[in-house]
Amino acid sequence: MKLVVGLGNPGKKYLNTRHNVGFDVLSEMLRRFPGDRPKGRFSGETVDLAVSGQKVLLLWPHTFMNVSGTSVLAARDFYKIEDEDLLVLCDDFQLPLGKLRLRTGGSSGGQKGLDDCLRRLGSQNLPRLRLGIGPVPERWKVADFVLGKFDESDQSQVQQMVRRSADAVETWISSGIQEAMNRFNGDL
Repeated sequence: MKLVVGLGNPGKKYLNTRHNVGFDVLSEMLRRFPGDRPKGRFSGETVDLAVSGQKVLLLWPHTFMNVSGTSVLAARDFYKIEDEDLLVLCDDFQLPLGKLRLRTGGSSGGQKGLDDCLRRLGSQNLPRLRLGIGPVPERWKVADFVLGKFDESDQSQVQQMVRRSADAVETWISSGIQEAMNRFNGDL
């Protein structure tokens, strides 16, 4: 079984914000691969589906971004999922809008939701897909930027990034992290 976690914040207030692009990619995956009905569990919402013959659990933590690890740990431990079979999707304001960066491990790079996941799961070796939402404009506070909505002029690029991210997730599931990194870590 594979576990794909999209990081974001729950509630209507945060819909379509930059911080919620992880949630948006999960929704795109669900559109492509209709699964079971959503279930409320692990302090979040889950959907079971199949991708390329693999059983996949999508997880939208509802614990708020900065404490996402609580939800991820509960799901991982319940299903006894190995770290290499878990993929965390999150925004990254240090990457230009639309750029993707898949990694097998490393630091959180300051992304607080990812940091909480790494800390609670006790490993830096969690595969992750960072989605570029930056740069933060001058005179903006980072928190205001990530919790803000994308400009109308960016919508086409955001939708393209979400679709490419879902392609990357599908590749990770069917062909592994190395193939996904080779295909999706390049320039836009």
